[in-house]
Amino acid sequence: MSRNQTEQVFQDDLDYCYEAVEDVSRTFALTVAELDEPMSRDICVGYLLCRIADTIEDAGHIPPTEQRALLDQYNRVLDPDDDETIEAFRRAIDEWIPADSNDDWEVVAECERVFRTFEGLDEDSRAAIRPPVRELVSGMAMFVERYAEQGGLRLQTFGELEEYCWYAAGTVGTLVTGLLSRNVDDSVRETLQNNARSFAMLLQLVNVSKDVATDFEEENNVYIPQELLDAEELDTADIPDEDNSEAFVPVIRRVVDRAEGYLDGAQTWLEAMPEIRGNTLSAWAIPFLLAVGTIRELEERPEDVIEEGNVKVSRSEVTTIFATFAREEDPSLAELRSKIRQRPLDEY
Repeated sequence: MSRNQTEQVFQDDLDYCYEAVEDVSRTFALTVAELDEPMSRDICVGYLLCRIADTIEDAGHIPPTEQRALLDQYNRVLDPDDDETIEAFRRAIDEWIPADSNDDWEVVAECERVFRTFEGLDEDSRAAIRPPVRELVSGMAMFVERYAEQGGLRLQTFGELEEYCWYAAGTVGTLVTGLLSRNVDDSVRETLQNNARSFAMLLQLVNVSKDVATDFEEENNVYIPQELLDAEELDTADIPDEDNSEAFVPVIRRVVDRAEGYLDGAQTWLEAMPEIRGNTLSAWAIPFLLAVGTIRELEERPEDVIEEGNVKVSRSEVTTIFATFAREEDPSLAELRSKIRQRPLDEY
């Protein structure tokens, strides 16, 4: 294959990856759209590599022993020193791809294409992306095995919840930090590395708080620690019952409080972040501010997590936050955080 043909194949595969991100996560696609190259493609491809593992972990139709085996095999594919191939992994996963495949499973089915795009990235990008993705995959495999007999995750303590959140979302902070830290001075690198965890934990704990009912009903997973349920004399079986919405309020608020504790560290990470390699403040500040808004909504109406199945900020507020970053100069993150914490930004 000529150089021009190789470049065209890579571009076609990359175009597919951008389209796939829009299909599986409109929210994350907005983040990718805020970035410029090469950061945009690095984050897009890194996210899809994680999404493949996440889809396998969430698959209730795959027996836990098979899930663990598939995740381990996928991890070996990502290991540059292992002979395992993406083609072999694709053959192994084939029998588990549902006949009525959704967007997530379409990405799994196209894993060879995603991996080929990853291999087409520059060496520094691959070196920054691979370790956090492999950590996510190995962590998910460990949790699948830990709760194999339950048929779904049943986290027991706050410590275990934060351990899971790190594996599920820590990828974001460490991946971005890895992509940027080679090009900054030591003090900036240290600040980024020390606070990357806060950004990831904030986003994931907010997701856990707002998606309690959805995670249980769609994935048979319960991320709310059993110790919190026990304190309120609740059980996982109580989650689908709307009559229990008030009883769950203290539980939801405890997790929201833990998420809010990571706001300062996340803001520090964002304010230290250099806008190099196509990176932009808006790409990561917008999810941060949406998390702030979601915390506000969760505190105002925690019962809706059980009654409605989800809690979100309004579309109007989302539009206003995006418009704020469309100006020539970046706005004050501290000021926006303070405003959004009090009331929706579109109400000012």
